[in-house]
Amino acid sequence: MATWLKKWEPENHDFWENEGKKIAWRVLIVTTLSLILSFGTWFMMSAIVTKLPGIGFKFDKDQLFWLAAMPGLAAGLLRIIHTFLLPIFGSRHVITFSTIIKLIPAVGIGLAVMNTTTPFWVFMVLAFTAGFGGGDFSSYMPSTSLFFPKRLQGTALGIQAGIGNFGVSVAQFMTPAMLGIATYGAAEVFTKTDSKTKEILGTSEIYLQSAAFWYVPLLIILAIASWFFIKSIPVKATFKQQLDIFKDKHTWFCTITYMMTFGGFSGLAAIFPLMIKTVYGNFPDAPDPLKYAFLGPLIGAGSRVLFGFVADKVGGAILTTITGISLIIGCIAMVQMGLLTPTSVDQFPAFLYLMLGLFFMTGMGNAATFRQYPIIFGHNPRQAAGVIGFSAAIAAFGPFIFATSVSAVLTSTGNANAFFYGIATFFVLATIINWWYYNRKGCERPS
Repeated sequence: MATWLKKWEPENHDFWENEGKKIAWRVLIVTTLSLILSFGTWFMMSAIVTKLPGIGFKFDKDQLFWLAAMPGLAAGLLRIIHTFLLPIFGSRHVITFSTIIKLIPAVGIGLAVMNTTTPFWVFMVLAFTAGFGGGDFSSYMPSTSLFFPKRLQGTALGIQAGIGNFGVSVAQFMTPAMLGIATYGAAEVFTKTDSKTKEILGTSEIYLQSAAFWYVPLLIILAIASWFFIKSIPVKATFKQQLDIFKDKHTWFCTITYMMTFGGFSGLAAIFPLMIKTVYGNFPDAPDPLKYAFLGPLIGAGSRVLFGFVADKVGGAILTTITGISLIIGCIAMVQMGLLTPTSVDQFPAFLYLMLGLFFMTGMGNAATFRQYPIIFGHNPRQAAGVIGFSAAIAAFGPFIFATSVSAVLTSTGNANAFFYGIATFFVLATIINWWYYNRKGCERPS
């Protein structure tokens, strides 16, 4: 089977209607399903870590935050690599291989949680491999941008990224759902204790390994589908040729705005379960993090799908500006309302709703920024794809930056107020850049 398509002209109406449309949407379906599993395996550790102390692992709070952070570090590094793979190896080879390699964390983490003597460094290595899934985004999204005409790129990228982002919710929703299902190995005894008195409140049997093992058959199926249903577009360039994107200042501006939107989404998703556990876990009748954590990524992913269509109609720049202003207000409100230093568990609903609002806005911003980039770099589709990949690579450090920063701030101050003030300051910078260069009247590259 030929890997490379001989002809690809999505802006040619006749070609698109007679031949291109069918191929493009087929590829979008397969890559989107695969991307769901990418995000799921990327964030499965952030859900699993909340259960490790209960089955006998002696990891402290800082170690748990580091386990949640490591997939973000790996994803950022791997996305930089993925940025340059597509024009060299093509969509078929890159997506098939990246799907298969996610079997390493799925199997490895499942085996590790079955033995409470597994050392911390092994978990750190496995947490790093979970970042394989996070790296995929920087080749999947540029691939999709090449398959669709400009007028549909906001929609296509919004669908793929939005539905792919549901993988974060899938990881955090399926973890508790799979705890009662036996897949391989014996059940572990989970002990629930009072965080203050250390009194044992009850025990139950769970299969924590199932939260990792259930990905295995799906990854195999999607790897096979990727090989048989995906072709590669003949847009080739060497590694050296692709470096030209770094000569354009807009590459860096786009990276900053995407760090605000997707970096905010992925960072909040990584810390959300542990924030619930850390901030509200010491009260009687404390909320179970995994009953609520999946809601944030679910809402963020949903708004990304919705606003992909909206961005195609009204433009991305105005939505990105609205996103930035809303995130700034939300972060400041989180501190000013005392939701990070609660005196009662009754404050949890307000904390939850405000966090969900932040997730909603990051989803809208994600759709808006990815609508902007093909317009900002409209003179060169290959460069536009490269900027999408690189900006996504840097934004993938969001989970690592957020998790390690929250851990450091909690250790030094006892609360996360300084962290939320810090990210609000960054959001101010990103919003100003977006408004000045892409949104205001007479701006340099309206998008």
